[in-house]
Amino acid sequence: MKPDRGWWSVLSLILVAVLAPTGCILYFMNEAINNQRDIAHQKLAEAYRGQLRLVQQRLDSLWETRAAALELPDGTSPAAFFEHAVQAHLADAVVCLGNDGAPVYPAPPAAPAADPAASRSDWAAARALDTMGRLTEGSWAWLQIADHEQDVNLTGRALQAQIRSMARRGRPGVLRLIEKFQTERLAGARDLQGRSIAADELLLAVRLIPAGDPRRVPAAERLHRLVAGYEDASLPSVQRLFLMDELAGLDLGAGTADFATYDAERLAAQYIEEGRVRAGDGALRLSDVPGFWKLTSPSRRVIALYRESTVMSTNSAILQQIVETVSPPIDGSFGIATPGYGGRHDMVLGGGARLPGWQISMDVRDSAASLGIAKRQRASYVWVGFLVIATLTLTASIAGRAFLRQLRLARLKTDLVATVSHELKTPLASMRLLVDTLLDAPEHSPVQTREYLELIARENARLSRLIGNFLTFSRMERNRAQFDFARTRPEDVIAATIDSIGDRFRVDVNASPDLPAVYADEDALVTVLLNLLENAFKYSAEPRRIELSAYTEEGRCCFAVADNGIGILLKQQKKIFRRFYQIDRRLTRQSGGVGLGLSIVEFIVKAHGGTVRVHSQPGSGSRFVISLPAVAAARGVSA
Repeated sequence: MKPDRGWWSVLSLILVAVLAPTGCILYFMNEAINNQRDIAHQKLAEAYRGQLRLVQQRLDSLWETRAAALELPDGTSPAAFFEHAVQAHLADAVVCLGNDGAPVYPAPPAAPAADPAASRSDWAAARALDTMGRLTEGSWAWLQIADHEQDVNLTGRALQAQIRSMARRGRPGVLRLIEKFQTERLAGARDLQGRSIAADELLLAVRLIPAGDPRRVPAAERLHRLVAGYEDASLPSVQRLFLMDELAGLDLGAGTADFATYDAERLAAQYIEEGRVRAGDGALRLSDVPGFWKLTSPSRRVIALYRESTVMSTNSAILQQIVETVSPPIDGSFGIATPGYGGRHDMVLGGGARLPGWQISMDVRDSAASLGIAKRQRASYVWVGFLVIATLTLTASIAGRAFLRQLRLARLKTDLVATVSHELKTPLASMRLLVDTLLDAPEHSPVQTREYLELIARENARLSRLIGNFLTFSRMERNRAQFDFARTRPEDVIAATIDSIGDRFRVDVNASPDLPAVYADEDALVTVLLNLLENAFKYSAEPRRIELSAYTEEGRCCFAVADNGIGILLKQQKKIFRRFYQIDRRLTRQSGGVGLGLSIVEFIVKAHGGTVRVHSQPGSGSRFVISLPAVAAARGVSA
């Protein structure tokens, strides 16, 4: 059932009555305050223009110092300086240049050099044997060349060819041959493109060693050390980045796949591949690759690359430092923007020699309040506006609360109708199916007929319990619940409860002797215990242990229902007595229920002058305790 459209009309009128005057008041207040603030801004702009110059000097000094730190020291290899610059956070990546201005590290792939063995007959014969598929003879020929070759690069290439030949025919001993490259002589062998043959063969070893072999991880760690080492400049940047990618793809663990310089290598490679590498003039400028800024060292031997986010965060650190040292303190902020970023600023100054085209801006906010200009006028505006808005808000709040109360009532009715329809549908559908089955059967077996009738009776009892709960809830909502109070023996309540359960599930009863009588409605107390026992059955798994006990405590009669079910979280224990609240909706869908049982329990117990409490731990079951006054103390309870 949806709320009446007239309610929305009332709400709209309330909003218009509040928002229209409020908007007008705020508009005129804003105009008056802005006029006063603009005057103060103009005065402060002149007073603090010197702060912008200080910011300009600090930023210029920052990037000048950064450029000086990018100088390549004498005797330091470009690869080692690359690692140092990245690890020291001097830049996101750097490109070291040679005397001719070409990149030396990282560098683009080198063109293959002339092959000194191209005209040699022994090399031609070994290649021919491999081509014809005579791998055993070819492997032997490469071994002979490697054993007698004096040039370390040719020795490495011959040994590499022998390893490839043996690997293709699956012969053992490949890993033993690869170990030869760990000697000091062969560790420096290079192929025609200047790449380390030892590194490539070590990668081949890692690939050939099967997963789970204890030799695989040490080999991968050895390759990781080789790739991560920059001091001897043994690897060209292209090969280093390739090996980083390969180690990451082999899934050998974080220890062999993590490289502190990987992002920098990838960034520098992208810059070399996409842009035209050339030194700049020492200022921070956009590079040829969109999104990257570059800064050149004074000697023009190093180009530092920065992402735009890095530049902005570096500049912001200086700006924040300046703001904190401003005296006297004002409510202001500094900003920095490149040309084209736009925006209105009170004071704008160029970025300086190291930041050409940049603009440093200073915005002074609420300066009128800070300096006390037109303080009385602003205070009067605020107070008048506050009083008018407070009056309108109070009026709207009273009307809104009444409206929301009606809205909640409408939603409650809608939820109740929907829940009743759904819950009544299930037992009715079950009974209809059972009856149709009996009617359609050509012959009626007494055993089957009795079984179906018992199922119908069970569904009927379930339907009766649901309707009883709904009727009780309806009387609760209308404050028209009536109880027939009389002197009641707890034993009679327990007996009636067990009779109502029948053989649906087992309940262990433990009642103390000489229980005091209570002044209560016996049927209502049976409803309370039935709801608690039904919940215990619903939220317990096999083997279920459900106990109903009765005892005397401090002169009061207590009923307790305990189970070995799923338990209740502490935060849920505060909500379980709310209407329609359910702990586990999956269990509810299987066994039925709408979340009214415990709210009915609490209502009935309070009407009897009693209390209900729960003790539970997740996974350890729950125990609900009902405490009722004995007859002598219960005479004040009214129906």
